[in-house]
Amino acid sequence: MQKKIILYISILSSIILSCKQETPTVKHQSMGGSTSSQLKNIKVVNKIDPICNMEVEGFLQDTILYQTKTYGFCSTYCKDEFKKNPEQYVEK
Repeated sequence: MQKKIILYISILSSIILSCKQETPTVKHQSMGGSTSSQLKNIKVVNKIDPICNMEVEGFLQDTILYQTKTYGFCSTYCKDEFKKNPEQYVEK
């Protein structure tokens, strides 16, 4: 009986832990070309991509203007995720 309880607890724990929300895994791809060189001179308010926590300096691939501030992202995927719920990622 005690072994069954321990088994149930361990199964339940693994289910709960696997369901917690985590930072999405992002496959970053270099855009290259003239777009990347155009982004080098843009000043953004964030040093870290709010979605994947990657440094954006030197890896800036996309930007968005939100509440008069320019935010930088390492990929279009991260920008699109930010656009879904910007208040979740904006520092207060």
